[in-house]
Amino acid sequence: MYSTEGGMDIETVAEETPHLIFTETIDAAHGLQGFQARRIAFNLGLSGKAFKEMTKFVAALYNAYVGSDSALFEINPVLKASDNRIIAVDCKITLDENALFRHKDLEAMRDTREENATEVEAKAVGLNYVDLDGNVGCMVNGAGLAMATMDLIKQAGGEPANFLDVGGTADAKRVEEAFKIILKDKGVKAILVNIFGGIVRCDRVAQGIIDAKKSMGDAMNVPLIVRLQGTNAEIAKDLIDNSGMDVQSATEFQEAADKVQAVIA
Repeated sequence: MYSTEGGMDIETVAEETPHLIFTETIDAAHGLQGFQARRIAFNLGLSGKAFKEMTKFVAALYNAYVGSDSALFEINPVLKASDNRIIAVDCKITLDENALFRHKDLEAMRDTREENATEVEAKAVGLNYVDLDGNVGCMVNGAGLAMATMDLIKQAGGEPANFLDVGGTADAKRVEEAFKIILKDKGVKAILVNIFGGIVRCDRVAQGIIDAKKSMGDAMNVPLIVRLQGTNAEIAKDLIDNSGMDVQSATEFQEAADKVQAVIA
């Protein structure tokens, strides 16, 4: 996507003057073609040396994007200098973390001090965690179920405090680590555990909940609502019921949300 009207208000340009926003679809199997680079330069109103410089710039940009396995390359703004050179004045690059094993040089440049400390800690123990501003901690397996759980919390009047996917191979240790991560947020008033046991076993999750309560003691002092469905769900319920823990159980999605709402009301 490119435009002669770049800048901070590019969204406004797209809304009010969409004819000034151009797009070029590139077939990943064949890469950027020469005629496409020339069309970009033409649509930007360039000619002569600036036209040639822009075609080379676009080709170099595409090669850098593909060569670094990036998710995003944004150059904003691009400058046409008085001598018709094309210069990238500022840029934003988002790397694909899944491809960093192929780019050790780029991975070595990572500075975790610039990142959310809790998110860094969660990643180190194999948890997919995103810190949010709400009051209900979420522990879910699977990104889709996690998103649906967050939506239901909002629908019930709460605000999710995090996105946390314990993954399909969650065991007791990982669940315990997940509780520790969630409770680092002092704004959490309740925790909702919503597990569908397809690959993951519900009894392992239940054992993780029990182990976390034993090891964390008074630090785990917020109401806990647990919904476990799927593989070994009945065993999991028996484990929790016989643990002596004060846990509110739920069998349905909406029932879990209603119990969360009652806690935070």
